[in-house]
Amino acid sequence: MPTDTLTAPGRRPHPQSAAVLDLLHQGVTDTEISNRLQLTRTTVRRIRQAHGLPKQSRQPLTLNQKWELRTQPLTGGHLVWTGERSTGSRTPVLHYKNKVHSAAGIAFRQRTGRDPVGYARAECGLLHCVAPGHVDDTSTRQRDRQALRDLLQMRPAPETCGHGHDQSAHGRRAPDGRSYCRACRLERAGTTTKEA
Repeated sequence: MPTDTLTAPGRRPHPQSAAVLDLLHQGVTDTEISNRLQLTRTTVRRIRQAHGLPKQSRQPLTLNQKWELRTQPLTGGHLVWTGERSTGSRTPVLHYKNKVHSAAGIAFRQRTGRDPVGYARAECGLLHCVAPGHVDDTSTRQRDRQALRDLLQMRPAPETCGHGHDQSAHGRRAPDGRSYCRACRLERAGTTTKEA
């Protein structure tokens, strides 16, 4: 009968045996388990072999299946990301077949059938939510926010901001429909890469 011991009988089970077994039953590879749980591959292999489980092929899952394994539902229809995150911004990402994918981008593609234009991110108020119904891309956000401006009969945005930036290129709409200049925001923040 399989045991949780790694070597000699009578030895205590590894403290993460249950977590390793859970991931193995989900079809996760030894390498990914060792990365996720910060264990050596040898430890993962020994636990797997002690339970008579076969080694998983490098990528038995589709991109969407792998994405789904890294989400956890919350009340309100939200999905929290339990997988990897980028180093700097802590944005949810997914490594798949030697490529890095945005978890929100995958959610957007699941809902719309197309790749996002600009940044994909949740509009529900929960930071880094990856529920497909809560994620929009830049073009969709701006379209919806412009529609709100029109509905509220707000005056048209100026052609240039107070600092002379062309608003056809840098003009954005806040969630409440108000206009702002993305270039000015980036200058104040001291960056030119992050979507404002």
